[in-house]
Amino acid sequence: MINQNINIKDINTINQGTLISNLGIEFTEIGKDYLMAKMPVDERTFQPMGLLHGGANVALAETIGSIGSFSIIDGKTHYGVCIEINANHIGSVMEGFVYGTAKLAHKGKTTHVWNIEIRDEKDKLISVSRMTMMIIERKK
Repeated sequence: MINQNINIKDINTINQGTLISNLGIEFTEIGKDYLMAKMPVDERTFQPMGLLHGGANVALAETIGSIGSFSIIDGKTHYGVCIEINANHIGSVMEGFVYGTAKLAHKGKTTHVWNIEIRDEKDKLISVSRMTMMIIERKK
């Protein structure tokens, strides 16, 4: 399902100089039906109380789902944009890394739906998100 010709090094290079690299997000694994990335829990991603900011969780989730859609469409003829994302923040983290895993729930011609789980280094569930991507045909 996910294009196995896409590689982690290229994804991480493309993301340089963006919100993604500013938050320290790095892709770590690409499988046949999932993508994984990690994000540090530090001053870049804290909220004022010293906990991982919920918005940082959402940024991680949207990043993984967006790259997921990018990896399964023909980028020469189409592109994807997130049109909806929701998140439930279940746990908190104060240090280390969190790891997000996105799995495709629906692949249609005009929409993709991704389920994303974010877990801490002890595999504790921190956040769950669902994201909808609109797939748009490029104008010729």
